[in-house]
Amino acid sequence: MATHVNEKSEYDLPQEKSDSFSVDEKISLQEDQDEFVDEPKQFTVRAVLVGSVLGLVVAASNMYTGLKAGWTFGAALWGSIFGFLLLKALTKITGGVFGPKENTVCQTAATAAGGLSAGFITAIPAMYRMGLMGDKKPSEDVVALLLWSICSAFFGMFFAVPLRQHFVINQDLVFPTPRAAAETIKSLHRAGSNAAKDAKQSGMVMGGAFGISMLWGTLAHFIPGLLGDIHVLWYIGKAAGSRAMMNADAVWGWYFSWDFAFFGAGLMTPASTVFSFMAGTITAFGIAGPLMTDSGYLWGKLSFVPTSAAKPNSVASAQSWFIWPGIAFMVFTAFSELGANWRTIYFSFQVVVHEGRNLVRKLLKKTPVTHETTRVTKDTTPEHELIPTSWWVSGLVISTLFTILVMYFNFEVPVYASIGVVILSFFLAFVGLQSTGETDINPTGAIGKVTQLVFSRIPNDNIHIVQKTNLMCANIAAAACSQAVDMVSDLKTAQLTKASPRAMLGAQMVGSVFAIAIAIPLFLLYAGAYPCILQAPVEGVKCQFPTPAVNAWEATCRLLTGGGTIPKESMILTIVAGVVAILNVFIRVKFVPEAWRPYWPNFNAFGLGFVNTGPNVPCCMLIGWVAGQLWLKFGKVSHGRLMYSVSAGLISGIGIAGVIKAALTVGNVAGGNVTVGCGDGTLC
Repeated sequence: MATHVNEKSEYDLPQEKSDSFSVDEKISLQEDQDEFVDEPKQFTVRAVLVGSVLGLVVAASNMYTGLKAGWTFGAALWGSIFGFLLLKALTKITGGVFGPKENTVCQTAATAAGGLSAGFITAIPAMYRMGLMGDKKPSEDVVALLLWSICSAFFGMFFAVPLRQHFVINQDLVFPTPRAAAETIKSLHRAGSNAAKDAKQSGMVMGGAFGISMLWGTLAHFIPGLLGDIHVLWYIGKAAGSRAMMNADAVWGWYFSWDFAFFGAGLMTPASTVFSFMAGTITAFGIAGPLMTDSGYLWGKLSFVPTSAAKPNSVASAQSWFIWPGIAFMVFTAFSELGANWRTIYFSFQVVVHEGRNLVRKLLKKTPVTHETTRVTKDTTPEHELIPTSWWVSGLVISTLFTILVMYFNFEVPVYASIGVVILSFFLAFVGLQSTGETDINPTGAIGKVTQLVFSRIPNDNIHIVQKTNLMCANIAAAACSQAVDMVSDLKTAQLTKASPRAMLGAQMVGSVFAIAIAIPLFLLYAGAYPCILQAPVEGVKCQFPTPAVNAWEATCRLLTGGGTIPKESMILTIVAGVVAILNVFIRVKFVPEAWRPYWPNFNAFGLGFVNTGPNVPCCMLIGWVAGQLWLKFGKVSHGRLMYSVSAGLISGIGIAGVIKAALTVGNVAGGNVTVGCGDGTLC
């Protein structure tokens, strides 16, 4: 008979004795104590510097992939493996002891340094597109962007600290990626294991993939056809005399692209996500969009306003028509997933009330209210390694006041709206943490949309103030949720490696400083090299970045604040999409066997195919997935050891190549010298 183990919490499952551990737990604790070296110092200069520098590489990658497809990637495994190799080498020079706890500090700094791109691939570009930043260019708004980055980096971090007790200790949620990072770190440092030897091979493979991706992506600046975009269908259509096939390539974007970032993403993405993403793209921009355009109902692929060449009876572009059902698929899927776990969400809100009540009593020096339970936490962290209440409370108060002032003076957001979103962010962070802890998916996109809905009708006659408040409040909530998830995830890794929570907070703070230092220059570089990022898509004008996240945030803001419309038929499909998304989750949770679920349609990814206008992105992911499956079939052992290393290297390399190409473009270094593969020479 199978044994089912429920996740435990301080409030629902009794424990026999306050200090009792099972025999297996005692053995595990003893093994950890005997197996790893004693580390007198966990938070070291070398660890936070190495981790922060590694995180900067991920930050560059996230800016690239975020503008391309609205996706970002974490730096946990990257910081764990490369951090191990670099710190191991540095130890020979600097001396001292290097163990799993210092390695955990390194990966935490990497996570923080690489995780501050969200606002710069969503709300901030949307505000420039909508003219909400005045006539200024981003280079003229450095102070405002800097202040916003500081708010984004620290606000969510501080209010996440007390949530450790609930999510990490009491519930002991899985947190798949942080757990994988912890197990990787422990394996790397385990005496007598092959993992330390494998780390060198993993590092070499990761470095090789990084180098190939970066070199290939950089050379594509000069050879955009053969090494960038190859317009196969255009050539086939020309040879066959098929104008439709040529249009499929030149107008609708169905061409092959050497985008190693999404080859790497496809390697580690589940089949349901890859095929659903591809199916959504084919539906919107491969079948329905072209047919609706040919009939005269739509005027073309891109733009949210009619173009000069728009057909008289056309109602919208394919982009502006399909974006609404796409958003419905994504949002209703995300919240249906949360609704499927309503008991844990309900329990979370109960805990919010309970913990908040006790926090107030603690600040007033009153005895905390004890919940009626015999369960006692298994937190074995020494008192001197825990984060003092005074630290995070003072940090939270300062960061909250700072955020309110920045929102008012730099972005004209009313004070009451900032206070409201600060409170709302705390509750939404619980939703994000519950989802991440259970599924490894942080629904920041859905959280942003919900916040936009809440702040869609603030009382103000100035439409620009209303729209700016809508976008920036959602930006605060999404950023706070993202930072809170990063902080608690790192605390989970620390719990598993027996590292100090204090050291994690310090690493997060140092890494965040590096993140602030790199995020703004990266955004300015991309905005300067590719001005189309800050402009609404226009038919016939090619932009290397489809910016699906920016499009979604802008369109949602316009609609909710009365500045946009949805065609009647698109609205009907949007309602249908929402219902289908809810039913799909319900059927999967209630009726689909566990073994079939990895292959069940993912309507969140299907909706992304409606929002993302670049078909080459899902095509690259599909190629990466197929390559991964072939690798798994013919080299299962090496796939298990090296797949994530290859994926991380490819993603990071193309991100750095993107930075180099942007710098070459800003520096007026001529590219596109070899146009073989570019169709008539103008398609690349």
